[in-house]
Amino acid sequence: MRQPKRRAAVAFVLVTLLLDAIGFGIVVPIMPELVRQLAHVEAGAASVMVGWLIATFALAQLVAAPLLGALSDRVGRRPVILFSCAGIAANYLLLAWAPSLAWLFVGRVLAGITAANAPTASAYIADVTPPAERARRFGLVGATFGVGFVLGPAFGGMLGAIHIRLPFLASAVLAGGNALYGLLVLPESLSRERRVAFSWRAADPFAGLRLLGADPALRRLGMAWACLWFCLGAIQSVFVLSNTLRFGWGPGQNGAVLALSGLSGALVQGLLVRRIIGWLGERRTAMAANLASALGFLCYAFARSPWVLFAGIVVQALGAMAYPSLRALVSARAGPLRQGRAMAALTSVEGLTAIVGPLFASGLFAEFTGTAGAPYFPGAPFLAGVGVYFIALVAIRSIRA
Repeated sequence: MRQPKRRAAVAFVLVTLLLDAIGFGIVVPIMPELVRQLAHVEAGAASVMVGWLIATFALAQLVAAPLLGALSDRVGRRPVILFSCAGIAANYLLLAWAPSLAWLFVGRVLAGITAANAPTASAYIADVTPPAERARRFGLVGATFGVGFVLGPAFGGMLGAIHIRLPFLASAVLAGGNALYGLLVLPESLSRERRVAFSWRAADPFAGLRLLGADPALRRLGMAWACLWFCLGAIQSVFVLSNTLRFGWGPGQNGAVLALSGLSGALVQGLLVRRIIGWLGERRTAMAANLASALGFLCYAFARSPWVLFAGIVVQALGAMAYPSLRALVSARAGPLRQGRAMAALTSVEGLTAIVGPLFASGLFAEFTGTAGAPYFPGAPFLAGVGVYFIALVAIRSIRA
C-alpha cells in the first residue's frame, strides 16, 4: 500500500474509533431523561432501566468484539470495518426514532455489536504499519478514545439540551458520512495468503480468564481491575440521575461535568502517570490511585452542592493512574510468553464487570431514592464504590513489591 493511501486508511480507522468513543459517551447525559419520557417513571425506576440498557450494550460488545476480530481474520478487515460503520449509523437512526423502551434495548444491542470493532481496527493498523511505528500508532488509538470520551458527553449534553433526540440524528449523519468515505479510501489490508479459517475458540470472550485462575497474584490483580470497572458502572448508570435529583441539572450541565471528568482523567494519564510511576513505582501508584478514587467517590456520595462534586471530580481524576499502572503490573507478572492472554483476560474482566456494575449501582440507587422504606440517599451507589475501591487497594497491597 502506498504511503498516501496508507495514511488515509489509518486516518479513517482512527475516525471510526473516535465515533465509537463518542457514541459510548453521547448517551450518558441524555439516556436517563429519554428513559423517563418513554417509560413515564420516576428517577429510581429509570435508573434500573438505564442500568439494564448499559448492561445490554456491554454484553453485546463482550460477545461481538472477539467474534468480529476472528471474522476479520477470515474474510478481511475491510468488510468487517465497513459493516461496523454502517451499523453504527443505523443504530443512531434507530435511537433517534425509537418510540418505546423496547426499541431502545434493540438499539443498544445493535450499538454493542457494531461498536465492537476495536480488535479489527487495531489489527488493520498493525497490518499497514511497519513494526517500528506501531507503538506510536497504537498510542494514537489510545489518544483517540480519550478525545472521544471527552467529546461524547459534551456533544450529547449540548445537543440534548436543544432536543433529547438531536444527538442521535447528528451522530447518524457523522457515522453515515464516515461509512461512505470508507468505501472510497479503505483498501483491504489482509492479503488472501495471510487469512485463516474461522475459529470459535478464537472468538471465545472468556478464554483469557483461565490465566487469572491459574496464578494467585494475577487473580488478585484481576480482582483489582474488576473493582475499577465495577465503579465505572456507577458513573455510567446513576451519576446523571443523582445530579438531576440533587441539583436539578439537565443534559447540558451533566454533559459538561462528564466532559470535565473525562478531560481531567486524560490530563492525568497524559501528564502525570510517567512521573508518578517513576517516583512511587507501579504498585504504590496503583494503591494511591485507588485511594484517590475512593475519596472522590466519597465526595460524590455526600455532595450537597456542586462545588463538592467538582472537588470529587478533581480528586477522582487522580484515580486514572490506576489503569496504566495495573496494566503494567499484570504485564510484568504474566511474563513475555503470556502477554496476549493476560491482556485478553483483562478485556474479559472489563466486559463482565461492565455488565454487573451498572445493574448493582442502579438497583442500589432505586432502593435509596424510592418509597420502599430505605432512607433517601442518592449517593448510596458511590458510598458502596468507596468500599469497592478499598477492596482493590487491599488486593494490590497483597502483591509483593
